[in-house]
Amino acid sequence: MTDLIRSWVETANDPQSPFPLNNLPFGVFSTGDAPRCAVAIGESVLDLAALQSAGSLPDHGFDEPALNTFMGKGKQAWEDVRRTLTELLREGNETDAVRAALHDMSGVTMHLPFTVAEYTDFYAGRQHAFNVGSLFRDPENALPPNWLHIPIGYNGRASTVVVSGTDFHRPMGQMKGPQDEMPSFGPCKRLDIELEMGAVVGMPSEMGERISVDEADDMIFGYVLLNDWSARDIQAWEYQPLGPFQAKAFATTISPWVVTKAALAPFRCATPPREKELLPHIRDTGPMLYDIALSVTMAAKGGAPTEICRTNYNTLYYSAAQQLAHHASSGCAMRTGDLLGSGTISGPEKGMFGSLLEMTWGGKDPLTLEGGQSRTFIEDGDTLALHGHAQGDGYRIGFGPCVGTVLPARSGEAGRS
Repeated sequence: MTDLIRSWVETANDPQSPFPLNNLPFGVFSTGDAPRCAVAIGESVLDLAALQSAGSLPDHGFDEPALNTFMGKGKQAWEDVRRTLTELLREGNETDAVRAALHDMSGVTMHLPFTVAEYTDFYAGRQHAFNVGSLFRDPENALPPNWLHIPIGYNGRASTVVVSGTDFHRPMGQMKGPQDEMPSFGPCKRLDIELEMGAVVGMPSEMGERISVDEADDMIFGYVLLNDWSARDIQAWEYQPLGPFQAKAFATTISPWVVTKAALAPFRCATPPREKELLPHIRDTGPMLYDIALSVTMAAKGGAPTEICRTNYNTLYYSAAQQLAHHASSGCAMRTGDLLGSGTISGPEKGMFGSLLEMTWGGKDPLTLEGGQSRTFIEDGDTLALHGHAQGDGYRIGFGPCVGTVLPARSGEAGRS
C-alpha cells in the first residue's frame, strides 16, 4: 500500500478527502462558459485546458467537452499526464500559473465526463444472480446454466447515460401482472436501483480482433460509480426471450469523475475462487478486481438519507477485463468511450444487497427510512445516492457523487405536444 502523496493544495491532504494527490480523477466542468477537461484535487477542480494553453501539458484535447480525445491517446499518454500533474501539485512545487487554474469545486458545474460510445451492462455479481434466480425460480436452479462459464450481458442505451445530479421522470411501460388477462400501459410501480461500477474503455479494438484479458485490462482508462435504474414490473413482462429492453433504457447515472487504474492499482485483489474452470479467452491472469467500499443511501422528499446497503466491488465474480475480453471475443469492435456496467454488486448478507428487489425480497420485506417512512420500491421524490472509495493508509480514493431524484411520470398522450 502506498502512502499519501502530500500536495500544496491543503484540502487534498485531509484523510477524509476523496481527492488526494494519489487520486487525480478526470472529469469535465464549466463555470458558466464552455465545458472542458479537469482533474479533482482536494476541494478544487484543476482546469487542464488552461494548463494545456500555457504549455504545461501536451495538446491532448483538454479544451474539448469530453475526455475521449485524451482517452484515445493510450496508456503512455495517460501515464505521462498523471506524472506531470503529480509533480505540478506536489507539496513544495506551487506556482502562480497552476494556482490560477484552480476553481472551487462548489462553484463549478460537472458534466458527463466522456461521450458514451456504447453501453453494455453485465450480470457479473454471483450473489445478485443467485438472489434474483431464487426469487423468480428456486435456489436449486437460481443460476442460468451458462452463468459460471461466461459473463452474461446485454447491450443497453448510451443515449440515456447521465451524469450525477440529473433527475429523471418515472418511466412508462407495458406491464402484466400474473392474474391479469391483458397487459396495461402506465407508470412503473416497481422502480429500483442497481449498485454497479462502470469500466470506461480508453483504447479501441478493430472489428474481427480478439483481445486477451491482459490486453483488455490495458484498454480500460478508469472506473465510475454506476446506477442502472430498473423498472422491475416492465422488465418482468418484456424480458423473455431476449432480455431487458425498455425496463433499463430510460436512465443510467454515473459519477462525474473517472478514477484511473493507476490510482486504484494499490487496491487490486483477486476474483473469487472459480466453481467451474473458465475457458482460456477469459481465464484469470492475476488480480483484476479492486477493494472498493460501496454503499447506497435513500432519502424521501425532504427527509434525511438512510444507508440501505454496504458492500464491496471485490465480491464480483468476473472482472471488467474479463467482461471486455469476452465482449470482443466474437470480433465485436470496442470503441473509445464504451461503458461496461459490472452488474449489480451484492455481498453475501442482506445488508450487502445492491438492489431494492433483493433488499425487500421482491417487496415482501419493506425498508424503514429515517423519519419512519417505509419503502419496497422507489417513490416519486425519492433521492438515491451511490458512494464509493478505496481506503489507503491515511488517504482514500473516491469517486464523487452518483445521485438521482425520481420525478413523477409525464402525463398525457404520446407525442411531442
